[in-house]
Amino acid sequence: MGFDPVAFLERAVPVASNDGVSEMRTLLVETLASHGADPAVDDAGNVVAARGAADPETHLVFNTHIDTVSPHVPFERTTDAGDDVIRGRGSCDAKGPLAAILAAFFAVEPADDARVTLAVTPDEEVLSTGAAALDLDADMYVVGEPTGLDVCTAAKGRFQGTLTLSGVASHAAEPQSGVNAVFALERALAAIRAFDDGRAAHPQLGAATLTPTTVEGGAATNQVPATCELVLDRRSVPPETAAAFRDSLETAVRDAVPDDVGVAFDLTERPTPFLEAFATDEDHELVRTLAAASDRAGGSGVVRPFTAATEASYFAPAPVVVFGPGVLADETGAVAHADREYVRVADVRRAADALTDAVGELVGAN
Repeated sequence: MGFDPVAFLERAVPVASNDGVSEMRTLLVETLASHGADPAVDDAGNVVAARGAADPETHLVFNTHIDTVSPHVPFERTTDAGDDVIRGRGSCDAKGPLAAILAAFFAVEPADDARVTLAVTPDEEVLSTGAAALDLDADMYVVGEPTGLDVCTAAKGRFQGTLTLSGVASHAAEPQSGVNAVFALERALAAIRAFDDGRAAHPQLGAATLTPTTVEGGAATNQVPATCELVLDRRSVPPETAAAFRDSLETAVRDAVPDDVGVAFDLTERPTPFLEAFATDEDHELVRTLAAASDRAGGSGVVRPFTAATEASYFAPAPVVVFGPGVLADETGAVAHADREYVRVADVRRAADALTDAVGELVGAN
């Protein structure tokens, strides 16, 4: 029996996977097994299946995720202004892309020297422990996310850290006897505003951003504050790494504030690496082939950056693209992660056709 990506999506969206992925993972494993694959679930909860040569000359990996954000939004299929639409949590992020990927995975017949691997992760929306545990060595990666059928070749990274300014507490009636950490924040913020001055914008991603998000300081209203903490959100571009950002930010603030103020900048502790920026050459065969296939299937054929951080960064610097049906936002507002999350049925089929076409050309038997 052939695989119908829309029928699969109608089964997948009603399965809540915002508070655990066990039921959704079971559905995926059963679907793979029923279509002749031999799926395995590794210790990190990834579902992995492969087709083709054991020692390939060309290896392509499909990746996406089965977890969703909260709250769960019930499944609904409607017709809006002539569009057949599937609504509900995960419809575009990322069960719609998963449905399209499965169609291509089942359809492709790898060449004798080629291999196609499917690797579906369980916690992309949280800490990406699944993706961090994957041990893959492939020539090309396609990551399923809602891109509106555009081929996305780059994305900014996301780092987060806390800047701590340390002073000396004293009575507010004698402020000169202490060192006011909140006063030091003024110069620290000036250094943060100027942090990227003179840095060249990335040709695909533009400029990095650095945004103060929360601030806390002081312990009592009649006391000179001994500490002030500022949380910073960094959206990075290549080649900046998390460690290099940490060091350069701390140095910039240290140079800006008075010598009697202590400065420490610590990246937020997490069990997996931060999602760093990545960029794939737009002239790579993977990009050109998928863009042309998307165009033939009724997509735009547009090549552009992705606007959110993704697990694609774990696969770089190998060539990696992000692709799938659905959009993060439309002219009305947010779609992915919103109560109105949806995907157009026609776009799911177009994505499946585009991926099948492209992967057949890249690794399929002649």
